[in-house]
Amino acid sequence: MTTNKHLLTKIIGIVTIVFLVFPLILIVVTSFGTEPTISFPIKGFTFAWYANIFSQDSFTQGFITSVVIALLASLASALVGLPAAYALTRGETKFSHFLESVFLAPVMVPEVVLGFSLYSSLVIYARFPLFLSLLFGHFLICMPYTIRLLIGGLEQFDSSIEEASWVLGTSRLSGFFKMVLPNISTSIISGFLLSFINSFNNIPVSVFLSGANVNMLPTSILNYLQNNYDPTVSAISTCLMLLTLIFMLMAEKKLGLKSLIN
Repeated sequence: MTTNKHLLTKIIGIVTIVFLVFPLILIVVTSFGTEPTISFPIKGFTFAWYANIFSQDSFTQGFITSVVIALLASLASALVGLPAAYALTRGETKFSHFLESVFLAPVMVPEVVLGFSLYSSLVIYARFPLFLSLLFGHFLICMPYTIRLLIGGLEQFDSSIEEASWVLGTSRLSGFFKMVLPNISTSIISGFLLSFINSFNNIPVSVFLSGANVNMLPTSILNYLQNNYDPTVSAISTCLMLLTLIFMLMAEKKLGLKSLIN
């Protein structure tokens, strides 16, 4: 009976891996095809579609915008999330759980609903510039990840060490920078990385808050697909997968994936 359970578990695991990995393999393979449309199996081998990526200004501008928005949104969420998480973990009040729920609320709301509500309120009614609206939208979707990771890091840190520094004459601000900050640096970096990846790859909020002169890379790809179905899309998707892999390998080398998951 136990053997059958183990066999079933292995089969389910293999099927799940194939289900997740096979589409990615297809994307990589079709990016090298010579046919003018995405097809499998491919006929011939070429790098022409990769060269075509750099001939599309929309992809170049979309990539730059995505990097800038993701960096600014991740940085803003870290700067706001750090004092907020510290206040929530150190200042236990009857409102702490409510405030934590407020900070985590954006991740509980469907991103399509969030994107449309931000578009209606910021772009239509408040007449905010698209770039600022997009930045604020991505800041909101980054905050829950940053807050959750920082709260976890602060809860694992022994607060008595910080209190001991106060007894020895260290001010609260100095104690925070000398004792707390170095011990939760992994949580800060993890939150920043997770926020950056989430912002860079976001589609629902980006679709609603993008425009003629402000486009994220995912929306640029969607716009390209409306009129073209050539392997250029497979090529740029392969490049993004490679960049993500490099990014994660760097994170593994510096922090370890286990610490990121925790």
